[in-house]
Amino acid sequence: MRLHRPLKAVLTSCATLLAAAGIAVTGGGAAQAATPLPQHVFAPYFEAWTGESPAALARQSGAKHLTMAFIQTAVAGSCTPYWNGDTGMPIAASTFGSDIAAIRAAGGDVIPSLGGYAADTTGTELADSCTDVNQIAAAYEHLITTYEISRIDLDIEVDSLDNTAGIDRRNKAIKLTQDWAAANGRSVQFSYTLPTTTGGLAASGLAVLKNAVQNNARIDVVNLMTFDYYDNAAHNMATDTQTAATGLYDQLAKLYPTRTAAQLWASIGITEMIGVDDFGPAETFTLANATTVYNWAVSKGINELSFWALQRDNGSCAGGAAADGCSGIAQNTWDFSHVFAPFTSGSGPVTNDFSVALSPAAGSVTAGAGTTATVNTAVTAGSAQTVGLAVTGAPAGVTATLGASSVTAGASTTLTVATTAAAAPGSYPLTVTGTAATGSHSTTYTLTVQGTGGGGTGAVVNGGLEGGSLAPWTCQSGGGVVTAPARTGGHALLAAATSGQTGECAQSVALAPNHAYTLTAWVQGSYAFAGVSGGATASTWTSSTGWTKLTVPFTTGANGTVSVYLHGWFGQGGVHGDDFSIA
Repeated sequence: MRLHRPLKAVLTSCATLLAAAGIAVTGGGAAQAATPLPQHVFAPYFEAWTGESPAALARQSGAKHLTMAFIQTAVAGSCTPYWNGDTGMPIAASTFGSDIAAIRAAGGDVIPSLGGYAADTTGTELADSCTDVNQIAAAYEHLITTYEISRIDLDIEVDSLDNTAGIDRRNKAIKLTQDWAAANGRSVQFSYTLPTTTGGLAASGLAVLKNAVQNNARIDVVNLMTFDYYDNAAHNMATDTQTAATGLYDQLAKLYPTRTAAQLWASIGITEMIGVDDFGPAETFTLANATTVYNWAVSKGINELSFWALQRDNGSCAGGAAADGCSGIAQNTWDFSHVFAPFTSGSGPVTNDFSVALSPAAGSVTAGAGTTATVNTAVTAGSAQTVGLAVTGAPAGVTATLGASSVTAGASTTLTVATTAAAAPGSYPLTVTGTAATGSHSTTYTLTVQGTGGGGTGAVVNGGLEGGSLAPWTCQSGGGVVTAPARTGGHALLAAATSGQTGECAQSVALAPNHAYTLTAWVQGSYAFAGVSGGATASTWTSSTGWTKLTVPFTTGANGTVSVYLHGWFGQGGVHGDDFSIA
């Protein structure tokens, strides 16, 4: 089982005074202002090694509570834990202190998590690394007093599940910490995050809990990682979550025979891996799955909903594999967070809702040509409903049609865009709107129409130089078309910079007035400049021995005409350009 594949990265936290960060002085035993977590809490994992601000992502996503991962020792054999095992990130107010204060000020809190896949496979999980139970307990207490937290999560998987000595030390340290907390008037919870089968904990995970019972260590929440089954079976990930949690319920009922049914469900947590998990597309947790799990969790009264990980809650790598920064499926940013967030407030079952997205979300055509995009809908809450679709915003000379006027949420259709030769060059937003009984959602397709070329009608003419002729480009002395180096095809443009000239090559291009465009050019050489002048002024440059792509955004003026150019710099030698285009 794998919860993540972390990369250590140095995170420079804002150094703040303890009081300014709202963090108590470490080492004290007296009870502080730690606030217990809500009875039902949504706390997705935050990947602490990325250098991002947990407070900023909590605010953007709407996830008020975060499980912050991970804490581990720097090397095996150590008893000193750090964030990500990075000695530059100690357990101190200087590391995440101001973020945690901001999260609390917004009504949330954090759950630090120790362990994780990297620590559990390298001997750097605290209780695997440190053989002194008292020092392990002291580290837990230091974590509690430093950040004034009310729960510690322990992510135990792979090799740590087989380390019986580490398991025993960990549970003994939990008991010592709980005794210390009780003596000092503190309320501190411990949760175990463990891998699962679709029917409940495997024997190794159950052994961790049995050892806790033997050591009189109270485990407040058992959090199941309901993903990465690696069993080569067909999976409905929502159904698997329910059978796994029900199996855990039965196991906990035997371990804790005096607990009521409500107490047993209230000691269960669920962590999903949103989108594609490490096994691959056969184990994909969808937005529809999220809604099903949410409603089921509400009905059972479980303690915690979570997922791996907050930074993955976006569709930037749709169709891809599991990754730390995206879900691998088509979705809007924060879709999963928005489904699970009401769990903290104790809201009831969600009502139906859906999303609309386009893939791709933009396209460029020459006037007279056409293009297509896929309109994707998804269930984001409740169950699938009929969604009526419409597209608006097409300018003169452009028609936009949909393959279907309505779909069932979760289905797709095609947006087809056609243009005539009379379509004016420019960028145009086409709005696709989905409407259902519960409301409507819209998304935008950005269409860029380019001129047909020749005579400055809206496109860079001879942008690839493949005809071997220079026109309509003009160059200063020594410049022109060359056969090498060429990025594509067999020709490129040479701008011959000398001590007395930049070697500029240029052509005039007529574009739509008062429109935003982007010039793209591939260049190489010392101080290679690409840009526009005349009706707009913008440029960028690079120095490179290989081909480098430059992009220059600009907005045309009242007449729309600009001069596109390539040049070098005085005394720096010639530069080359290829594959010029405007979109």
